[in-house]
Amino acid sequence: MENAINIIKYSGEVEVFNIEKLKRSLRHSKASEQLVVEIAEEVQKQLTDGMTTKRIYEIAYEILKQKSKSGSARYKLKKAIMEFGPTGYPFERYIGKILEYEGFKTDVGVVMQGHCVTHEVDVTALKANEHYLVECKFHSDQGRNCNVKIPLYIQSRFKDLETHWLKQKDHSKKFHKGWVYTNTRFSTDAIQFGECAGLGLVSWDYPQQNNLKSKIDRSRLYPITALPSLSKQDKQKILNNGIVLCREVCDNPKLLNTLGIPTTKKKKILEEANELCNH
Repeated sequence: MENAINIIKYSGEVEVFNIEKLKRSLRHSKASEQLVVEIAEEVQKQLTDGMTTKRIYEIAYEILKQKSKSGSARYKLKKAIMEFGPTGYPFERYIGKILEYEGFKTDVGVVMQGHCVTHEVDVTALKANEHYLVECKFHSDQGRNCNVKIPLYIQSRFKDLETHWLKQKDHSKKFHKGWVYTNTRFSTDAIQFGECAGLGLVSWDYPQQNNLKSKIDRSRLYPITALPSLSKQDKQKILNNGIVLCREVCDNPKLLNTLGIPTTKKKKILEEANELCNH
């Protein structure tokens, strides 16, 4: 291909740069088409052979941040969730919040008795006669995915718990199902096993119509770590206080008062959060 520029993906694979893929990712930020074209052209000017997709993302993000705070927050959505680390607990709380939005009553970090042993379940979700057990697999590295061992293990835990539940009168008529949520991706055989075993799977881009990204966009439950004005230290401080959503700050701005964040910065945080939640 004439004038083709090779770039290096997160996985280490090499592929030819495709400007249309960059434009598609920018459109997900809800930036105007004019801005999408402008950013894509600027990135293309700075491209060099062997540049990483990470660096391309950084260039696009910095330009977008100057033009649209809410757009840049949406553009960095995947990276923002990875900033929930190093523990998986904020991600568990985050998935609990998404399921609450979908009408479930949820609990996070529940120890439950199974038929054979006790289990700590990341999220339990109950709505009418639907009772879900959710395991959350959080990765802070985009190159790490969930292989088939994860759904195999989760399904065995779910079956142990289900066997115990079915002995109880109040559970005998409930619909039980195990789920796995991850912020990265499932391998092909993980999806094949999950579908065959009746285990629910939700990853960044699976299933096609109801994946994690589409759930977030639909609910506007954006992670607090997406806000451009927050430093790494600010994010950790906020997460340590159990706050995972921009919406939590929008609904209760006083949450920021106990975190030792300067008044001028609090104002900026609130402006960005409100723009993102109410766009």
